[in-house]
Amino acid sequence: MKNLLFSPITIQDVVFKNRVFMSPMCQYSAQDGLVNEWHITHYLSRAIGGVGGIIVEASAVEPRGRITPYDLGIYNSEQKDAFSKLVELIKKLSPDTKIGIQLAHAGRKGSKDKPWLGEKLLTKQENGYETIAPSPIAFDEDSSVPKQMDKKELNFVKESFVNSAKMAKEAGFDFIELHMAHGYLSHEFLSPLSNIREDEYGGNLQNRLRYPLEIAKSVKEEINNMPLFVRVSATDWAKGGWDLESSAEFAKQLKLLGVDLIDVSSGGLVSYAQLETDFGYQTFFSSTIKHKANVLTSAVGLIANAYQAEHILSTKQADIIVLGRALLSDPYWCLHAAKALNVDIDWPNQYLRAKHI
Repeated sequence: MKNLLFSPITIQDVVFKNRVFMSPMCQYSAQDGLVNEWHITHYLSRAIGGVGGIIVEASAVEPRGRITPYDLGIYNSEQKDAFSKLVELIKKLSPDTKIGIQLAHAGRKGSKDKPWLGEKLLTKQENGYETIAPSPIAFDEDSSVPKQMDKKELNFVKESFVNSAKMAKEAGFDFIELHMAHGYLSHEFLSPLSNIREDEYGGNLQNRLRYPLEIAKSVKEEINNMPLFVRVSATDWAKGGWDLESSAEFAKQLKLLGVDLIDVSSGGLVSYAQLETDFGYQTFFSSTIKHKANVLTSAVGLIANAYQAEHILSTKQADIIVLGRALLSDPYWCLHAAKALNVDIDWPNQYLRAKHI
């Protein structure tokens, strides 16, 4: 049987050596948005561990776009230079690994403390900041009511995405992902539960798609042929919210703008969502969007082992496997998965003595 998990895939002119990607997972470990020793160790370990692509965690396009004050950012030259060093190091020590970055804006879910400190809302004295959103609706009772964005702020944030994309390209990243999922700003525009605007950016589906599509279009025009991914939440898991049918339509329109791959997740918009989780619980969403929109998709969410990942690809539910917790648990997941599937892949020379134990 042909192995797909460790077969290459080419997107635009970027060749990924295999179809295992590292999911963007916030580390909440930055100061002033800057990459530091933790991030270098975190990402380099997975590159050496054999992943085909790394998607660097959500990196804010402006200060208000951070989930916490400890998020990475790419809105000034100092941050860009720090990212350049990370990219350079990965390309030096694991030259076949491609690295991308997820550009993000937290919207109404910003100004929070680290998860392991309770995610409480931070005051200005605690380095908190004003949050913005399509409509003045708080995420939950423990969150601030965000300021509704006016036209000036809409333009500013869109240009912030473009400027961050430009800096990401200059920093040497191989591809870019736009974060339009998990209840953050772009997702807030998409869902009728968080967007009750009465202008051209609210109301019917096409109006709610408008601002995220404008961001994607502007970023694509800036980066030209550089691969562009978009992460979406396929459903809000809540009555009256964003759903799979709307996601498929959104994916169709993103593809027309030149988006190369839809990274399919779900949830995050409301605190009362009723998720139905199990191993691979989001692969149906990925498969539906892939076939309805005729676009490349990735599957993510409780994908635990090599056989499960290979099955998702062989049954055409997705084109790429994006791993989160599995790679947090095991930076060398790829090396072990290849062994389980009887596929011979390159190991770092320094680790060869362990390849056949």
